[in-house]
Amino acid sequence: MLIHPWDAPTDDAEWQEWLAGHDFGQLAVNGAPGEPPWVQPLHFAYDPAHREAVTHLARPNPIWFALQDRPTVLLSVVDDYTFIPGPWQANEDQPPEHGVPTSFYAAVQLVCTAHVVDDPDAKATLLQRQMAHFQPDGDSAPVVAGEAPYGRQLPGIRGLRLEVHDIRAKFKYGGKRSETVQHRISERLADRNGPGDAAARRHQLRRLAAAGGAAPATDGPDARQ
Repeated sequence: MLIHPWDAPTDDAEWQEWLAGHDFGQLAVNGAPGEPPWVQPLHFAYDPAHREAVTHLARPNPIWFALQDRPTVLLSVVDDYTFIPGPWQANEDQPPEHGVPTSFYAAVQLVCTAHVVDDPDAKATLLQRQMAHFQPDGDSAPVVAGEAPYGRQLPGIRGLRLEVHDIRAKFKYGGKRSETVQHRISERLADRNGPGDAAARRHQLRRLAAAGGAAPATDGPDARQ
């Protein structure tokens, strides 16, 4: 993922706070030699204290074969995206029709080593960690190996601990554009109010304020993602 300086997080807290509210992503796994890679959509629970994400998948999932020899994986999370028409992005000295369209989005990628969890007690502990994240009110029976109601279902799944080694984060919200152009885009997003527009506008205005109301004086196309 290409990350220009104006799209980089302002600090670690920015991506950490965003990721805390996003627990569904895509796990990319290299396939065996001669086979295509696998991409598995999944829920996960990220533990910043231990720099790991935990999840589980059905035992018949073909992803396990790929993980045997190639445990380095990428967990990708993308949201708060929207399309920005070219005229919105035109510089002040340009005709609107010369503006370059682009995409706004937030993305965090976790580079991980995958550790498969098969021990029944360890799987139960992993599932309890997920349950604590997704159902913090505790409105489900505990997961205990060998005990009802979930113990008999544990053999049908395998747990997955994703040990995080590197984190790439990007907040692409027009940071290279002038303050005037950014405010124009913000107004257009408010007027259009389509799917994703409100979230993108919040990010744009937040990052503009964090930059002191100024944007880098960098010109040129930014349609490349």
